[in-house]
Amino acid sequence: MQSSSLRGIAAMLAAVATFSVMDVTMKHLVQTYPAMQVTFLRGAASLPFLLFAAGMFGHWSDLIPKRWGLHLLRGALNVGLLVLFVYSVGSLSLADTYAIYMSGPLLITALSAPLLGEHIGWRRWSAVLVGLCGVLVVLKPTGLGLVSLAGLAALASAACYAVSAIMIRILARTESGAAISFWAIFLVAVISGPLAIDTWVAMRWEEHWPWLLLLGLSGAFGQYFITKAFHLAAPPVIAPLEYTALMWGMVFDWLLWQTVPGYRMLLGAAIIVGSGLYVIYREATLKRQAGAATTADASPGTAPAPRPPAPEAPPQPPSR
Repeated sequence: MQSSSLRGIAAMLAAVATFSVMDVTMKHLVQTYPAMQVTFLRGAASLPFLLFAAGMFGHWSDLIPKRWGLHLLRGALNVGLLVLFVYSVGSLSLADTYAIYMSGPLLITALSAPLLGEHIGWRRWSAVLVGLCGVLVVLKPTGLGLVSLAGLAALASAACYAVSAIMIRILARTESGAAISFWAIFLVAVISGPLAIDTWVAMRWEEHWPWLLLLGLSGAFGQYFITKAFHLAAPPVIAPLEYTALMWGMVFDWLLWQTVPGYRMLLGAAIIVGSGLYVIYREATLKRQAGAATTADASPGTAPAPRPPAPEAPPQPPSR
């Protein structure tokens, strides 16, 4: 394997681990502050570090947006994503929330058909349906047929994730990666701040300033690592590594809250992860086949054959 791919894999593993630390801080803070306030803190705490990085590397011009409307829409989606995610981890274990949230890549595939006009074959549609069955297993962790609001919030957060990811595909045609990342975080703070005023709880700085510092650092470094990962390696190589978040969720649940996953959660997570990995494998296979057909068409003496367009590579996942 090429050294750049290995470095991309290392960066992706670091990104997932760092974002998991960020999620731990949000789960801790939501025990004291409302979900909307924690969402604002997540955006505001990371902004100074992102601005410092832009100044250090001279990327100020890269931050200039070209499509304000799409950035604003994606900012609103990310606020919804974070509020729902924070509400979910406030009631569920990290592993349970992650298991449901990991259905996001499946929803990206499902929504790519109506929103981007992509052709989704029956194999990938089948994988999406099987994965959603896994979500239903996790949504009923007690087996009593009761779906919790926190579980539904995690699923709604995954839906926001999917739409936000599809919007990255559109924004990437005209915007730099730095602009996409910066304005997402900036708008999360700007939009959620006014919405948090009505339920604002006075900050307990003496107790929580280390958590806020950790929140900002983990959010900023997570964004750096994930951007580096997708720069160094092909998406099909590193996208499956996002599922290592489940491992981190179970580790942190056990270390910090003495919580172990139930059998239904493990079964549902296995179904979701298996379905997601198959979708990634299938998209990579179709891309290779399309590339081979293009090479054959370019050979002398061969006539071009009609074929469906290659699926787009998965976008950089939106950060939480």
